[in-house]
Amino acid sequence: MKKEMDMDQALVFSYLALRKAIGFLGIALPFAVSFGALIVFRTGMQGSISGYYYTGTRDVLVGILWAIGFFLLSYKGYGLIDNIAGDLGCLFAVGISLFPTAPDVNPSATARLIGTFHFTFAALFFATLIFFSLYLFTKTNKPVMTRRKRQRNVVYRVCGYVMAACIVLIALDHFLPGVVTAPLQKGNPIFWLETIAIVSFGISWLTKGEAILKDEVDKS
Repeated sequence: MKKEMDMDQALVFSYLALRKAIGFLGIALPFAVSFGALIVFRTGMQGSISGYYYTGTRDVLVGILWAIGFFLLSYKGYGLIDNIAGDLGCLFAVGISLFPTAPDVNPSATARLIGTFHFTFAALFFATLIFFSLYLFTKTNKPVMTRRKRQRNVVYRVCGYVMAACIVLIALDHFLPGVVTAPLQKGNPIFWLETIAIVSFGISWLTKGEAILKDEVDKS
Protein backbone atom coordinates (compact mmCIF):
# COMPACT_ATOMS: atom_id res chain seq x y z
CA MET A 1 0.00 0.00 0.00
CA LYS A 2 2.79 2.45 0.91
CA LYS A 3 4.55 1.66 -2.34
CA GLU A 4 1.39 2.45 -4.31
CA MET A 5 0.96 5.73 -2.43
CA ASP A 6 4.58 6.67 -3.14
CA MET A 7 4.04 5.93 -6.83
CA ASP A 8 0.86 8.03 -6.90
CA GLN A 9 2.66 10.90 -5.20
CA ALA A 10 5.55 10.67 -7.66
CA LEU A 11 3.05 10.77 -10.52
CA VAL A 12 1.42 13.91 -9.09
CA PHE A 13 4.81 15.62 -8.81
CA SER A 14 5.61 14.54 -12.37
CA TYR A 15 2.38 16.04 -13.73
CA LEU A 16 2.91 19.27 -11.77
CA ALA A 17 6.46 19.54 -13.15
CA LEU A 18 5.17 18.95 -16.69
CA ARG A 19 2.56 21.68 -16.33
CA LYS A 20 5.17 24.08 -14.97
CA ALA A 21 7.52 23.28 -17.85
CA ILE A 22 4.80 24.09 -20.38
CA GLY A 23 4.06 27.34 -18.55
CA PHE A 24 7.69 28.44 -18.35
CA LEU A 25 8.28 27.66 -22.03
CA GLY A 26 5.21 29.64 -23.02
CA ILE A 27 6.27 32.71 -21.07
CA ALA A 28 9.88 32.43 -22.30
CA LEU A 29 9.01 32.18 -26.00
CA PRO A 30 8.39 35.83 -27.02
CA PHE A 31 11.27 37.14 -24.90
CA ALA A 32 13.76 34.48 -25.98
CA VAL A 33 13.24 35.12 -29.68
CA SER A 34 13.02 38.93 -29.47
CA PHE A 35 15.84 39.61 -27.01
CA GLY A 36 17.98 36.89 -28.58
CA ALA A 37 17.58 38.44 -32.01
CA LEU A 38 18.30 41.93 -30.66
CA ILE A 39 21.30 41.08 -28.46
CA VAL A 40 22.99 38.35 -30.49
CA PHE A 41 22.06 39.23 -34.07
CA ARG A 42 21.33 42.97 -33.75
CA THR A 43 17.92 42.37 -35.35
CA GLY A 44 15.16 44.85 -34.63
CA MET A 45 11.67 43.97 -33.43
CA GLN A 46 9.59 41.98 -35.89
CA GLY A 47 5.93 42.53 -36.63
CA SER A 48 4.99 39.24 -34.99
CA ILE A 49 6.55 36.45 -32.95
CA SER A 50 6.22 34.23 -36.02
CA GLY A 51 8.26 36.80 -37.96
CA TYR A 52 11.33 35.73 -35.98
CA TYR A 53 11.36 32.61 -38.15
CA TYR A 54 13.28 34.76 -40.65
CA THR A 55 15.87 35.93 -38.11
CA GLY A 56 18.81 34.34 -36.33
CA THR A 57 16.54 33.05 -33.56
CA ARG A 58 14.55 30.80 -35.90
CA ASP A 59 15.87 27.68 -34.18
CA VAL A 60 14.84 29.05 -30.77
CA LEU A 61 11.31 29.69 -32.04
CA VAL A 62 10.97 26.28 -33.65
CA GLY A 63 12.64 24.48 -30.74
CA ILE A 64 10.34 25.99 -28.10
CA LEU A 65 7.24 25.27 -30.21
CA TRP A 66 8.29 21.63 -30.58
CA ALA A 67 9.09 21.38 -26.87
CA ILE A 68 5.67 22.79 -25.94
CA GLY A 69 4.07 20.45 -28.46
CA PHE A 70 5.64 17.30 -27.11
CA PHE A 71 5.06 18.31 -23.52
CA LEU A 72 1.38 18.68 -24.45
CA LEU A 73 1.52 15.25 -26.10
CA SER A 74 2.85 13.82 -22.81
CA TYR A 75 0.17 15.59 -20.77
CA LYS A 76 -2.43 13.34 -19.16
CA GLY A 77 -5.45 14.91 -17.52
CA TYR A 78 -8.48 13.53 -15.73
CA GLY A 79 -10.14 11.97 -18.78
CA LEU A 80 -10.04 11.21 -22.47
CA ILE A 81 -10.98 14.75 -23.49
CA ASP A 82 -7.89 16.13 -21.68
CA ASN A 83 -5.66 13.72 -23.57
CA ILE A 84 -7.26 14.54 -26.92
CA ALA A 85 -6.84 18.27 -26.26
CA GLY A 86 -3.16 17.72 -25.40
CA ASP A 87 -2.61 15.69 -28.57
CA LEU A 88 -4.30 18.35 -30.70
CA GLY A 89 -2.26 21.06 -28.98
CA CYS A 90 0.90 19.17 -29.95
CA LEU A 91 -0.26 18.84 -33.57
CA PHE A 92 -1.09 22.54 -33.85
CA ALA A 93 2.16 23.71 -32.15
CA VAL A 94 4.27 21.58 -34.49
CA GLY A 95 2.14 22.73 -37.44
CA ILE A 96 2.91 26.37 -36.59
CA SER A 97 6.63 25.65 -36.95
CA LEU A 98 6.35 23.48 -40.08
CA PHE A 99 4.26 26.08 -41.92
CA PRO A 100 5.98 29.44 -41.26
CA THR A 101 4.28 32.77 -41.66
CA ALA A 102 4.72 34.50 -45.00
CA PRO A 103 7.68 36.92 -45.13
CA ASP A 104 6.79 40.61 -44.96
CA VAL A 105 8.60 41.53 -48.20
CA ASN A 106 7.44 40.21 -51.58
CA PRO A 107 6.03 36.84 -50.51
CA SER A 108 5.41 34.36 -53.31
CA ALA A 109 2.02 32.75 -53.89
CA THR A 110 3.35 29.57 -52.28
CA ALA A 111 4.63 31.49 -49.26
CA ARG A 112 1.23 33.15 -48.85
CA LEU A 113 -0.50 29.75 -49.01
CA ILE A 114 1.87 28.35 -46.39
CA GLY A 115 1.22 31.47 -44.33
CA THR A 116 -2.51 30.71 -44.44
CA PHE A 117 -1.81 27.26 -42.98
CA HIS A 118 0.36 28.93 -40.34
CA PHE A 119 -2.43 31.32 -39.36
CA THR A 120 -4.91 28.42 -39.18
CA PHE A 121 -2.63 26.28 -37.00
CA ALA A 122 -1.95 29.26 -34.71
CA ALA A 123 -5.67 29.97 -34.33
CA LEU A 124 -6.40 26.30 -33.56
CA PHE A 125 -3.48 26.15 -31.11
CA PHE A 126 -4.80 29.09 -29.13
CA ALA A 127 -8.36 27.76 -29.32
CA THR A 128 -7.06 24.59 -27.67
CA LEU A 129 -5.23 26.56 -24.97
CA ILE A 130 -8.37 28.61 -24.31
CA PHE A 131 -10.34 25.36 -24.00
CA PHE A 132 -7.81 24.14 -21.43
CA SER A 133 -8.07 27.33 -19.38
CA LEU A 134 -11.82 27.91 -19.49
CA TYR A 135 -13.10 24.35 -19.37
CA LEU A 136 -10.58 21.66 -18.44
CA PHE A 137 -8.60 23.53 -15.79
CA THR A 138 -11.68 24.81 -13.99
CA LYS A 139 -13.04 21.30 -13.35
CA THR A 140 -12.38 19.43 -10.12
CA ASN A 141 -12.51 15.79 -9.09
CA LYS A 142 -13.20 16.64 -5.45
CA PRO A 143 -16.69 16.86 -3.92
CA VAL A 144 -15.96 20.29 -2.39
CA MET A 145 -13.98 23.00 -4.16
CA THR A 146 -11.23 24.42 -1.94
CA ARG A 147 -10.54 28.13 -1.51
CA ARG A 148 -7.30 27.78 -3.47
CA LYS A 149 -9.09 25.98 -6.28
CA ARG A 150 -11.64 28.79 -6.54
CA GLN A 151 -8.78 31.30 -6.69
CA ARG A 152 -7.02 29.28 -9.38
CA ASN A 153 -10.24 29.13 -11.38
CA VAL A 154 -10.31 32.93 -11.42
CA VAL A 155 -6.79 32.93 -12.86
CA TYR A 156 -7.71 30.31 -15.48
CA ARG A 157 -10.76 32.27 -16.60
CA VAL A 158 -8.91 35.59 -16.78
CA CYS A 159 -6.11 33.96 -18.80
CA GLY A 160 -8.61 32.26 -21.10
CA TYR A 161 -10.58 35.44 -21.78
CA VAL A 162 -7.40 37.47 -22.32
CA MET A 163 -6.18 34.91 -24.86
CA ALA A 164 -9.55 34.96 -26.61
CA ALA A 165 -9.58 38.78 -26.78
CA CYS A 166 -6.05 38.85 -28.20
CA ILE A 167 -6.91 36.30 -30.89
CA VAL A 168 -10.02 38.24 -31.90
CA LEU A 169 -7.97 41.45 -32.22
CA ILE A 170 -5.28 39.65 -34.25
CA ALA A 171 -7.96 38.24 -36.56
CA LEU A 172 -9.43 41.72 -37.02
CA ASP A 173 -6.00 43.07 -37.95
CA HIS A 174 -5.59 40.20 -40.43
CA PHE A 175 -8.95 40.58 -42.16
CA LEU A 176 -9.58 44.35 -42.01
CA PRO A 177 -8.41 46.47 -44.97
CA GLY A 178 -4.81 47.67 -44.75
CA VAL A 179 -5.91 51.31 -44.88
CA VAL A 180 -7.65 50.77 -41.52
CA THR A 181 -4.84 48.94 -39.74
CA ALA A 182 -1.81 50.70 -41.32
CA PRO A 183 -1.62 53.56 -38.77
CA LEU A 184 -1.21 51.02 -35.94
CA GLN A 185 1.56 48.95 -37.48
CA LYS A 186 4.44 51.10 -36.23
CA GLY A 187 3.70 49.89 -32.72
CA ASN A 188 3.92 46.21 -33.77
CA PRO A 189 0.46 45.40 -32.34
CA ILE A 190 0.49 41.76 -33.50
CA PHE A 191 3.74 41.05 -31.66
CA TRP A 192 2.37 42.51 -28.43
CA LEU A 193 -1.03 40.82 -28.74
CA GLU A 194 0.70 37.47 -29.37
CA THR A 195 3.01 38.10 -26.41
CA ILE A 196 0.10 38.90 -24.08
CA ALA A 197 -1.74 35.78 -25.26
CA ILE A 198 1.29 33.50 -24.84
CA VAL A 199 2.18 34.92 -21.42
CA SER A 200 -1.45 34.37 -20.36
CA PHE A 201 -1.17 30.78 -21.57
CA GLY A 202 2.03 30.38 -19.53
CA ILE A 203 0.48 31.83 -16.37
CA SER A 204 -2.50 29.49 -16.73
CA TRP A 205 -0.25 26.42 -16.93
CA LEU A 206 2.01 27.61 -14.12
CA THR A 207 -1.10 27.96 -11.98
CA LYS A 208 -2.22 24.47 -12.98
CA GLY A 209 1.23 23.22 -11.96
CA GLU A 210 0.73 24.97 -8.60
CA ALA A 211 3.71 27.26 -9.06
CA ILE A 212 1.03 29.89 -8.35
CA LEU A 213 -1.69 29.51 -5.68
CA LYS A 214 -0.52 26.13 -4.48
CA ASP A 215 -2.95 24.17 -2.34
CA GLU A 216 -2.73 25.05 1.33
CA VAL A 217 -1.36 22.43 3.69
CA ASP A 218 -3.73 21.38 6.43
CA LYS A 219 -1.74 21.90 9.67
CA SER A 220 -4.48 20.75 12.00
